Amino acid sequence: MSRLGKIPVAIPDGVEVTIADGVLTVKGPKGTLTRAIKPDVVIEIGEKEVKVVPQGTDLAKALWGTYAAHLRNMITGVKDGFTRFLDIEGVGYRAEVKGTDLVLSMGYSHPVVLAIPAGITATVEKSAISLSSSDKDALGQFAANVRKVRKPEPYKGKGIRFRGEFIIRKQGKKAV
Repeated sequence: MSRLGKIPVAIPDGVEVTIADGVLTVKGPKGTLTRAIKPDVVIEIGEKEVKVVPQGTDLAKALWGTYAAHLRNMITGVKDGFTRFLDIEGVGYRAEVKGTDLVLSMGYSHPVVLAIPAGITATVEKSAISLSSSDKDALGQFAANVRKVRKPEPYKGKGIRFRGEFIIRKQGKKAV
């Protein structure tokens, strides 16, 4: 039994939730998000709240809390949006936005160019990258792809890290 799945999801003012042909659509001031819903889970839309109800199969019990969390994230995304911050640490490491691409200079022999997906906005200020979107899944995946270009290393801490991420530092070699 999902504890979070039992709690109905409130629909704030300015947000519209609809379901048709197994596709959940959430519209709000920040955009529109859609997600395909399996028939094992039924979504009941009321006036000011949405309930996720399983159909009794083991798959439905497994998906119940997952779809409730997706629904909460979709409503929060179209109402307020999500933002992820990445910090760049290291001498000569830079990032810049050129059109729809994020260009990273991370000490390789060539700059790394990542295409910014539709619906995500990226800004760079000094050594910080700010990513924002209404889709939490796409935002998290793109942020992980940016971090993967140069993961923070444990000796000097150089690389790209999420803001607030703690890297366990190693001591290194000792001189005799």
